[in-house]
Amino acid sequence: MDSVSTEQNGKPHDTLQAAVFKARTEYILANPKSSQAYSESCQYMPGGNTRTVLHASPFPLTFKQGFSSSLTSLDGDTYLDFLGEYTAGIYGHNNPTIRAAINEALTNGWNFGGTNTYEKTLAKLVCQRFSPAMELVRFTNSGTEANMCAIAAAIAWTGRKKILVFLHGYHGSTISFHSTANKMNLPHEWSVGNYNDIDLTNALLEGLPPGSLAAILVEPMLGSGGGIPGSDEFLLYLRSTATHLGALLIFDEVMTSRLSYRGLGYKLGIRPDLMTLGKWIGGGMTFGAFGGRRDIMEMFDPRSGKLSHAGTFNNNIVSMAAGCAGCELLDEDRINKLNALGEHLKTSIEAVLQCRGLYEPTRVNSSVHTVMNGTQQSSSDTILRPPKMWVSGIGSILVIHFDGPGKDLWSELFYHHMLQERIYLAQRGFMALSIEITKKDTERFVIATDGFILRYQKLIAEH
Repeated sequence: MDSVSTEQNGKPHDTLQAAVFKARTEYILANPKSSQAYSESCQYMPGGNTRTVLHASPFPLTFKQGFSSSLTSLDGDTYLDFLGEYTAGIYGHNNPTIRAAINEALTNGWNFGGTNTYEKTLAKLVCQRFSPAMELVRFTNSGTEANMCAIAAAIAWTGRKKILVFLHGYHGSTISFHSTANKMNLPHEWSVGNYNDIDLTNALLEGLPPGSLAAILVEPMLGSGGGIPGSDEFLLYLRSTATHLGALLIFDEVMTSRLSYRGLGYKLGIRPDLMTLGKWIGGGMTFGAFGGRRDIMEMFDPRSGKLSHAGTFNNNIVSMAAGCAGCELLDEDRINKLNALGEHLKTSIEAVLQCRGLYEPTRVNSSVHTVMNGTQQSSSDTILRPPKMWVSGIGSILVIHFDGPGKDLWSELFYHHMLQERIYLAQRGFMALSIEITKKDTERFVIATDGFILRYQKLIAEH
């Protein structure tokens, strides 16, 4: 992230950096208890943190309570939660249906060291919901584990080792490609392509040894990578290419499975060989799942002994019970209404940006493909560069972006402005609506966004 520099006399530059410096100062003064909690945490955890994405500048808020669509900090301020636990919190906070299911399950004990009645019910619900892609399913403890297992299955099934992934794709802390040099990544034989770029992907594949590609792992929409939808053309190309090369197509739908009742892949009319799911399927608890074609998943049948997949908490009572309740609660009608509300929010934000003159893309001669809506243009064309401020995403998953120099500082400034308006989202602009968010809440978000533009209109004009 860009640092906030200062003059030799200690006063910040009268620029964007000065605005960020002022916002940080106000934040520190307004949140003394969160500041103290952060300082104490730093004594026992590196950077006071055990989950990197939660860090924020100059320190993250510490929360003591969540209810419905709100979060309350240690300093007693209540925020409207638009972050939605990075998509896992689709049910909102302290949902009574989820809580009742967990309480009922716990009355009969936990840690059985055996199967329980909930897991078969949840497996049936998941397979029926994500049919026809999900013929058989296995549970894990996270989306990361689910993607690890899906990759392992592809390697075992094909007898190959190369895995095609894409820049800015995120499939877990050990399968992350925000850069090509993530030292935390598992030591697989990765080939990293450009998302939505058929020409470069095709060139990359042509450079691989024949018969070496085991799988293509892709999100139908980049989630953590900025809410960038995959174009129909690109995703269909991946489907046909995987089939042609004898590789498996794996859809990571840890996030995007909530964008349609049967998942985004189904909505697009594309059936992967395997797909992965995340925590919202487990009622927002510790959960992940992978599954797909019956012939592939039968490798995990313990009666045949081809592949072993262990995990003490794969079928833990809490996640299984919460998942059963959650999948019943989020029926097709409720999922559709949630995503329609997200689309309404997106178009409302776009209307404000257009009204304030910020949403007109600039035409430039460049070989870069536009990222705003997942479309692809020829490198020889005059293309659209993203505007100064824009919004991407589909349905209930949206991301506010800034473009150009100092874009990270702009994101931080927007983050602090929204906190002052008592609206909580990720510092990088990511948000995921829960079923507790109302149309009135989205209107409040739009008004706050417009207030940000008016507040910093002079700086924006110079940007």
